[in-house]
Amino acid sequence: MHIALYFGSFNPIHVGHLIIANHVLNCTDAKRVWWVVSPQNPLKPQGSLLNEHHRYYMVNLAVEDDPRMQANNIEFSLPRPSYTIDTLTHLSDKYPQHQFSVVMGSDSLSNIKQWKNYERLLADYDLLVYRRPGFEPDTSLSKRITILDAPLLDISSTQIRKLIQARQSVRYLLTEPVRQYIEANNYYR
Repeated sequence: MHIALYFGSFNPIHVGHLIIANHVLNCTDAKRVWWVVSPQNPLKPQGSLLNEHHRYYMVNLAVEDDPRMQANNIEFSLPRPSYTIDTLTHLSDKYPQHQFSVVMGSDSLSNIKQWKNYERLLADYDLLVYRRPGFEPDTSLSKRITILDAPLLDISSTQIRKLIQARQSVRYLLTEPVRQYIEANNYYR
């Protein structure tokens, strides 16, 4: 089975993420999206991250009613910081019956040369790339890059955290269960 892996901090997961994942399932041959919650991204500062278990729980809340999607915490048990190629190698060894691809934004693709063993990633795995404002995807990096004609949404977790800190509404930016969980626990205040 073709499984698209959507890596991220998901700090928090928002409707933009969900729209992209739904687009992947509708417009590629991927049959499932596994949301790989990264406990620590080596290219992002650790300070603003909510605890990984809370972020994993919010991903579960966001996708629990869609059988095509599931949260995955595999990186919680792998060495830190998390490197995409190491997680892909681990999952490919553990699930040889599946074909894995990686969902990423064009902003991530633009800095892929900073990633660990990026050459192997580009050679061995399909990349499903959605456009992000200000980052034109470079398809010359690999023949295994597919540009998705996904809706262009300028929604970010950073923007959502800032709205929460300013005590402004984030309704419609998050699923209702995720919004309620954040509010009930006073996260990002």
